[in-house]
Amino acid sequence: MIDARKALAAALFAGVMAAASLSPDPALDAPVIHTSPGPEYDDGHRLFQGIPGIERVPNGRLWAVWYSGDKREGPLNYVVVVTSGDDGKTWSKPQLVIDPPGFVRAFDACLWLDPEKRLWLLWSQAAGHWDGRAGVWAMAAADPGSERPAWSKPRRISDGVVMNKPIVTRSGEWLFPLAIWTKPANLAFINQRDKLNLSAEQVQSLVHDGGTDRGVKVLASADRGGAFGTMGRAPFADADLPNEHMLIERQDGSLWMLARTTYGIGSSTSMDGGRTWSQVQPSGIAHPSTRFFIRRLRSGSLLLVKNSPPNGKDRSHLTALLSDDDGRTWSGGLLLDDRMNVSYPDGVQSESGKIYVIYDRERFTSREILMATFLEEDVRKEKAVSGAAKLRTVVNRATGHE
Repeated sequence: MIDARKALAAALFAGVMAAASLSPDPALDAPVIHTSPGPEYDDGHRLFQGIPGIERVPNGRLWAVWYSGDKREGPLNYVVVVTSGDDGKTWSKPQLVIDPPGFVRAFDACLWLDPEKRLWLLWSQAAGHWDGRAGVWAMAAADPGSERPAWSKPRRISDGVVMNKPIVTRSGEWLFPLAIWTKPANLAFINQRDKLNLSAEQVQSLVHDGGTDRGVKVLASADRGGAFGTMGRAPFADADLPNEHMLIERQDGSLWMLARTTYGIGSSTSMDGGRTWSQVQPSGIAHPSTRFFIRRLRSGSLLLVKNSPPNGKDRSHLTALLSDDDGRTWSGGLLLDDRMNVSYPDGVQSESGKIYVIYDRERFTSREILMATFLEEDVRKEKAVSGAAKLRTVVNRATGHE
């Protein structure tokens, strides 16, 4: 199956693309949405997977998303969506797949339940690995409690990448953590362009220069997702990193942005709703250079899920912490998974207080998507004491072979 998809990519860019109804800038084309994915997307065909997200809807149905395709991050990546109707005891096969044609990949997806109880699915598209611009696409379902919801048509809402959940401020604005990576376009996956019969001009047409639009910023909607506009850029300067930032509205009304940096987690603050941001400072939260998760809980406390490796470098010892003072200090420490290469947590809390955290493990070998469930009291007591606590639950395991 991998060879077949490579052949398709080559064919599209060898001239079939011109004959088909694809634009010269195919990353701008609406992707194929498979609502009944074929067997080529089954667990036994996937060689790589990770970067998950999770959401829970009012009737208790869980949704999970990640991306896969090929054996690495690259032009054959596609987004996979699964669901559970029994609180995560069992999960469906791929129920929806987003698979752009040709040399365009779908990646860095996010699930979010908005205040109107619509389930949003967001993902990014780019040519190759990174084309210098990418783009955020979105669909929403008004009936997410259904096993087969009716999704809206995909629409492109911005350049860039949104991979972490938005927040809704007390003023009612929806704020999405948006990034246009500052690193140069990386089309390394077509460095064998002669084999694909690509001209230098064709290659160059896929590359974009984000210019002054690049960086870490906020995508905002004041009309409940009807229209979107960008706010001020926070001065994070790690050119080779996807900053994977997250947003918190503090009790004093300020916005707190935390982002991945080379030294761990960096911090910036906005006193004007995200329009301007302070100089970046180390947050004081020790962390390897990887994604983390932070969210305000129903109690008002902040939940932080991060890697806490003994050597400060490994993606291991995924741990949940709490803050009762808006992130100035952290306490507790429930160890969710102490194994190597457990990373990229995302989470949600139910109305009853149960917390669900999803993450990946060994993207290229074990290829597991895992879930931990627990309550605040488990974190405060630093051990699983509640009946809700269940760790290392397998959501999905890819079993493909080359």
